[in-house]
Amino acid sequence: MNILKIKNNILNFIKYKDLLFEMTKNNIKLKYTHSFLGILWSMLDPLLTMLVLTFIFSNLFARSVQNFPVYIMCGKIIFGFFSDTTSNSIKVIQNNISLVKKIYVPKYLFPLSKTLASFISLFISFIPLAVVMLITGVKTTPHVIGAIFPLTYLFFISFGIGLILATISVFFGDMQHLYSVFLLLLMYLSAIFYPVSTLPKAYLPIFQLNPVFTVIDTFRNCVMYGVGVTITQHIRMFVYALVYMIAGLFIFYKKQDKFILYI
Repeated sequence: MNILKIKNNILNFIKYKDLLFEMTKNNIKLKYTHSFLGILWSMLDPLLTMLVLTFIFSNLFARSVQNFPVYIMCGKIIFGFFSDTTSNSIKVIQNNISLVKKIYVPKYLFPLSKTLASFISLFISFIPLAVVMLITGVKTTPHVIGAIFPLTYLFFISFGIGLILATISVFFGDMQHLYSVFLLLLMYLSAIFYPVSTLPKAYLPIFQLNPVFTVIDTFRNCVMYGVGVTITQHIRMFVYALVYMIAGLFIFYKKQDKFILYI
């Protein structure tokens, strides 16, 4: 029965793949249509953040971190994708309720299209990162290709958490405000502008509970230090992706039929 249900879900996804493509394309257009700087902002945002944080924290951490500007940009770009994707998923059902009421649309397509749109925008952010790496003399190695692994894991982690947030926000309207506070805390636990090596080793397990930190750390190793993804990192990120995907899909599917009653 479960196998049959999985098969039906796969066939249903294939049936609506064109709709998913159009929804993703529309999300990208909406993101840049109402922005004066448009796509340019996706490149300027991490660059400006890097300049500000480098100016503020260079005296504290620059000596502990080689290529400090690149270190910051890697963290900012990865965390920015996670923050953007999950935050946009919170109100995605409410914002599309008129469409849900008119025709049948698999509801998970709404948070999925948001995640895909943000993932595409993420690669635009790598352009200024490459420029800064070139300017600061960071040497790239073949291991830079391995960065696709933490990015892929992050996609599924973000989508799973997005499903959970989209579900909770239907029944709890203040979720968006609470989540903004949580994101601030998570940002400080992601080691974006400081090295974890400056903290007592006893704090490391706390950071490793944060999936975004693991992704950022692995991404930096591939891009900055020419170190490949270790088996331990693969396992840890895979477990995070699997857990959040299963939890997200389970919670979403269990509650989706009640969405209309609460909106």
